[in-house]
Amino acid sequence: MNVELVTKEDLRRLEDLLKEIKQIVQPGQSQPKKWLKSSEVRKMLNISPGTLQNLRINGTLRFTKMGSIMYYKLEDINKVLEGNGQ
Repeated sequence: MNVELVTKEDLRRLEDLLKEIKQIVQPGQSQPKKWLKSSEVRKMLNISPGTLQNLRINGTLRFTKMGSIMYYKLEDINKVLEGNGQ
């Protein structure tokens, strides 16, 4: 049975390599998303699913439905937060 030791230096190199890979795979991660799913909107606004549904029903927050998933523009969410909604 072979035993190989992993040193702290090995872990540092692995961490650096993972950071580089992450930057390559997700280069524009610093830009905010343009479209958010319902769960992201609820988390952002700290509201329940029912409250989000009411915002949709009364036209306060516009949405786009693709299949069974509803998407919301970040721009529209910001307008609602600023009090400039429809």
